[in-house]
Amino acid sequence: MVDPTPEPEEAIRAYKTILSQVIDQRPSGMRQRLADALGKHRSFVTQISSPAYSIPIPSKHLPAIFSVCHFSQPERDQFLAAYHQAHPGKISAAAGARKTRHVSLIVPDFGDDRQNAALDRAINEFIQKVTSITGKNG
Repeated sequence: MVDPTPEPEEAIRAYKTILSQVIDQRPSGMRQRLADALGKHRSFVTQISSPAYSIPIPSKHLPAIFSVCHFSQPERDQFLAAYHQAHPGKISAAAGARKTRHVSLIVPDFGDDRQNAALDRAINEFIQKVTSITGKNG
């Protein structure tokens, strides 16, 4: 009898394919916005969103990914099903994560990509720290 459970790398590739398709359907700059929201370099987003890399996506990043990439409910359901198949038992934090909302800020443009990215990271880190203080950070 053939085991219907895919190999771990194949299962990881399945959910990364979904993420990659979602990102590709969004406006340009999505990978950088995601990197900023996660407090990571863009190369990290490339590694976690490319099916060519077998590096799994940490479950703690899923709520931010869903929010920043504006996953529709069907996209989210499909992604979570594939993620659960790749990582049984690691989905609980992501599945029970609190809802998020989008807030826009108008900030100065420093005329320097590195300074602008540093400001974006600082704002995101501040928000993460404040929400962790409330004890309601997912």
